[in-house]
Amino acid sequence: MNKNIHNLLTEQLANWTTARNNYEALSGVQVKELCVRGVRYKVQFNPARIVSSGAKVDAQTIRERRCFLCPANLPPEQKGIPFGEHYQILVNPFPIFPRHLTIPDLEHTPQRIDGRLEDMMELARLLTDYTVFYNGPRCGASAPDHAHFQAGNRGFMPIEADWKNQVAGKLADYGQASLYWLADQPRATLVIQSTDKPSAVHLFGVICRLLPPQPEGEPMLNLLAMYDEGSWTIIVFPRAKHRPACYTAEGEARLLSSPASVDLGGVFITPVEADFHKLSPAILEQILSEVCLSEDDFARLRQAIQNQLS
Repeated sequence: MNKNIHNLLTEQLANWTTARNNYEALSGVQVKELCVRGVRYKVQFNPARIVSSGAKVDAQTIRERRCFLCPANLPPEQKGIPFGEHYQILVNPFPIFPRHLTIPDLEHTPQRIDGRLEDMMELARLLTDYTVFYNGPRCGASAPDHAHFQAGNRGFMPIEADWKNQVAGKLADYGQASLYWLADQPRATLVIQSTDKPSAVHLFGVICRLLPPQPEGEPMLNLLAMYDEGSWTIIVFPRAKHRPACYTAEGEARLLSSPASVDLGGVFITPVEADFHKLSPAILEQILSEVCLSEDDFARLRQAIQNQLS
């Protein structure tokens, strides 16, 4: 599968001008590194991502625009590879990663993770060169009306290499899976490691049931999934808020940050150059403290998980 994806990317960049220009522009993006309470984050100035970061996702806007993930609405240049019975793998034309994929359902159905975690895990197993990620409908998904995953090349997000050094403790074992929590506040992070899909799905279901329900029918969260030598690593970021106050602030306080999986994974995307220069450890800490569970809420969640699984 990795070879097929490589061939797809090569073909798309040769024949699709929009995608080629945006991937070539990645070589010129500015990057800086910040440290928040001992945890490292990168900040990327990437103007092409204004399409996602600035996306209007209110119900009226969603109703009035054509869904850009539906097969009938894809650009004629965009080609895909089938995955499973009802997905296709596409090259994302507005990349964050040097290799950036979008994997939408073929049907126009809402963005929900319920019943799809095993699909995500299978993607990670097949795409070993990639980290697969999921943004909830109010957690950074620019198409909350169309179910999809994304994937980017491995090793891009700091958390992939750093999370084992941030483990604070193990919350539970279930079947062939273990659940850990990280000491990386103000981010709130849970990690499932499993050699078995049903065991991981069970632990994930416990987490979801204990988080506050939302109108969309699922709790606010972002997910990363990786696969190595027979074992999955699933990183869960429970959320408290869609966007920080700075997103809609006026004047100097305004900063266009709409955190999603990649941001919480350690690469904050700023589509506005002034925001890239403005973003400091203190501002980044404030953004994380607003969109992630508070330390008290995260502690209550951990206790509830232990009570449920003991």
